[in-house]
Amino acid sequence: MTTYLVRRFAFILLTIIAASLVIFVATRMMPGDVARVMLGQFATDQAVENLREELGLNRPAHVQYLDWLIHFLTGDWGVSLVNRLEVRGMVLQRLGNSLKLAALSLGIYVPLGILLGVVAALNREGPVDQAISGLSMALVGLPEFVTGLVLIAFVAISWRLLPANSSIDPDTPLREAFKYLILPAITVSLTSLGYIARMTRASTINVLRADYVRAAELKGLPRRQVLLKHVLRNSLLPTVTVVAMGIGWLIGGLIVTESVYGYPGLGRLLVYGIQRRDLILVQAVSMVIVTIYSFSNLVADILYGVLNPRIRLAD
Repeated sequence: MTTYLVRRFAFILLTIIAASLVIFVATRMMPGDVARVMLGQFATDQAVENLREELGLNRPAHVQYLDWLIHFLTGDWGVSLVNRLEVRGMVLQRLGNSLKLAALSLGIYVPLGILLGVVAALNREGPVDQAISGLSMALVGLPEFVTGLVLIAFVAISWRLLPANSSIDPDTPLREAFKYLILPAITVSLTSLGYIARMTRASTINVLRADYVRAAELKGLPRRQVLLKHVLRNSLLPTVTVVAMGIGWLIGGLIVTESVYGYPGLGRLLVYGIQRRDLILVQAVSMVIVTIYSFSNLVADILYGVLNPRIRLAD
């Protein structure tokens, strides 16, 4: 088990370093000059050159990259080029908001997706299965911005049940922010709900065909006991790992939803940084998203190894 963990952790570190290089190169390839954007179009060439020197943009690219990576790993994420605020504080505050939205979304689509998948599998090829499967496919293919706009049009504007704008103060307590989180959470949940339901259905059908399930039924065990003890326990193995992996995807995938509802999360902060060519902010947000995604994959690998010892033994 120790060797398994060490290999996975080393792979994650290599992935993060490789991603940091891609992020650095991508931000440097963004159109326009950072110093010129900060000083405005009427700034003199000398003023622009002085600012470039102050920001270290005149140094060799590999020196800039190593300096940035070392500072990031040591917790010094720099200062925003736009508002001159500490980037680490900005990112961590918005990350907290995104985690609240992600947690609420997980609480909605994970249990509901598992329930729908199991029900569909138990009624395989019947009307219930066809309805759930059709709904799942439709939800998976529906873009989040479309779902968000539809929910805003009906739930917020026509029925006036919930607010359409989730642009709240980042420090708003969870109890007060809850009503502003519901529509964004439902929007995020619908796409993931279809995916979880389809995966749970497929894995449950495979388990129902297994010999040990048939043997349990032939022994005369109650249907409920067979489902809870044998079927669900084994059919949820792929779903658990996908949910763990999905946490990282969820944090990075909130950009569209947060933009639609104006929610002050990490995704919206990334858009803010890109629009204003704040390279320091964009790099920090991107690295945080990559790190969360990478370690969520590590958690998924660990869970899969724990739940299925054959995997780690083979590794």
